[in-house]
Amino acid sequence: MPKIAGVRFRPYGKTYDFDCGHFVLKPEDRVIVKTDLGMSLGTVVAAPRKVEDDKTPQNLKPVFRLATAEDIEQYEQNLQTEKDAHAFCQECIRNRKLDMNLVMVEMLFDNSKIIFYFTADGRIDFRELVKDLVQKFRTRIEMRQIGVRNQTKMVGGLGGCGRELCCTLFIEKFEPVSVKMAKEQQLSLNPSKISGLCGRLMCCLAFEYPQYVQARERMPGCGENVECPCCKGRVVRQNVVKETIYVETEDGKEVEVPVADLTLETPPGKNKKKQP
Repeated sequence: MPKIAGVRFRPYGKTYDFDCGHFVLKPEDRVIVKTDLGMSLGTVVAAPRKVEDDKTPQNLKPVFRLATAEDIEQYEQNLQTEKDAHAFCQECIRNRKLDMNLVMVEMLFDNSKIIFYFTADGRIDFRELVKDLVQKFRTRIEMRQIGVRNQTKMVGGLGGCGRELCCTLFIEKFEPVSVKMAKEQQLSLNPSKISGLCGRLMCCLAFEYPQYVQARERMPGCGENVECPCCKGRVVRQNVVKETIYVETEDGKEVEVPVADLTLETPPGKNKKKQP
């Protein structure tokens, strides 16, 4: 039964599973692991856990060794090289008047390659830029175009809620988000209210969407006739969070009623209207 630990290579990056082997690891430990790109230095972010043999991920790679002081020093040197490469690449982009936005630079642990992440509205001819970078750093260069959501994940920032962006903190894979999710949660459809720093719909719209759908299935829809011990009338609004509805009585008053106190005057869905 292998013990698996979660290792992350960048603060904003995805967490990958590795076999601990005989190593005793804990969160914040620095380890050297072998990846598809070669040896890399990562940080343990998920404590080791035992996994049944039949549930072990395929192609699980082992932790190669614990990171030494020399490894950490090399890693710090790579970070400085990344800063220098970022500044140099920015200068080359300005000089060559390329319509692209450099987001981040990543240098592999063994110095075998430098990856430049950028955004652009269309395709960019960066062949001459690559020549400049190869001549300067004398290593393999890769230019990788990314989307605006990945850009925001890498750069980070604060969301409208005042907290650090979810994509930077814990989201590893972007899921589809639609306006329907905002409608189901009765949110304002003002783009400035439901869009994140990336300009796309906020990822958090998908967090509670299934709960809203389930809650609404238990509630009568607008236009449905209901009755309870205190009143009788037609549903005009819903409060999904409180699981209450507002009933317009025959004398024109609105009464807030818990869904648990209701009995439907008509079969569910017969007079139900689609929610806006």
